[in-house]
Amino acid sequence: MPHNPLPKAFKTFEFSKENEERINEILQRYPEGRQASAILPLFDLAQRQCGGWLPGSAIEKITALLDLPVIRGYEVATFYTMFNLKPVGRYHIQVCGTTPCMLRGSENLKSVCKQHLGIESGETTKDGLFTLNEVECIGACVNAPAIQLNDDYFEDLNEETFQKLLEDLSAGREVKPGSALGRQGSAPLNSDQYSVFSNKKDD
Repeated sequence: MPHNPLPKAFKTFEFSKENEERINEILQRYPEGRQASAILPLFDLAQRQCGGWLPGSAIEKITALLDLPVIRGYEVATFYTMFNLKPVGRYHIQVCGTTPCMLRGSENLKSVCKQHLGIESGETTKDGLFTLNEVECIGACVNAPAIQLNDDYFEDLNEETFQKLLEDLSAGREVKPGSALGRQGSAPLNSDQYSVFSNKKDD
């Protein structure tokens, strides 16, 4: 079944009743006069409610709630790549483009997206299923190349394992986050695993 089209812009934004309760809990974490620091968790809350993106009406709502100028909200929202200022697909693929991942093949992963999905960085498939973005370090350098898919990390990828991941997602099959090699955390590679990244075997 095709994915629903991307949502239209929210002309107005109101938090759900459930999220209103969560806002009160979040604000209580900050000392009096320091509630402006809650802008990050409140942006995240709004983005999740809106299906993965942060519309301008939500930024205006939150800055008013925190008694901040709207421009301060946009400064925060445009600084952090975790916030999306336009709709994203059901599967938001964030390919790390920082040096360790680039040296280990992140450009090849973007090429797979181009070939398999027909999109490049900053684009979304016509069915609204996938969005691709290049981001800075996601903190998985030892297991490079790595991507973040929505809230999950997929690591130790190569062209074949990444294409298989995309095919599974397209078919609605369950996927398992973590290392494509099956190693735990950043455990050392053995010779068989290393051969996935290199044509040379250990001497």
